Amino acid sequence: MESSVREEREMKRDMDLVRAILTEVERHPAGFFRREMKIDGYTPDQIKYHVYIMDQAGLVEAANATHYQNTSPEAIVNNLTWEGHEFLDNAREPIRWEQAKALVAKAGGASVQVLLTVLTDLAEKHLNIT
Repeated sequence: MESSVREEREMKRDMDLVRAILTEVERHPAGFFRREMKIDGYTPDQIKYHVYIMDQAGLVEAANATHYQNTSPEAIVNNLTWEGHEFLDNAREPIRWEQAKALVAKAGGASVQVLLTVLTDLAEKHLNIT
C-alpha cells in the first residue's frame, strides 16, 4: 500500500516538488519567504532537501539549515532568484508542464537546464515565436 506521503521513496529529485516549492514561494507577498513550508504529499525532509539542491541550481536563495543530526542536507528558502522566476513562468501552465515532463521522461530524465529549455520551446511554440 502506497502512503499519501512519499516518505518511503529514495531522496531523488522530484521536479513536481521543485515546481510546487517555487509556486509556494512566489505566493508570498513580501518576496522574502524565510519560513518552513508544507506541501501536501511531501515530508518536511523532502522539502528541505529540495530547497537545498534548488539553491545549488540557482532557482532560489536559501539558508543552509543542515546540522550533524540531520539525515540529509537541509535549507530554508529566502527568496526566488531570476532563474527561479524564469523556470516558474515557463512551468506555470499545467498542460505545458505535463507536456514537458512527458518529453523529458522519453529521454529517461534530464537536467533542470534541459527541462527549462523544453518548457521555453513549448512556450515559444504556443506564442508562435519559433
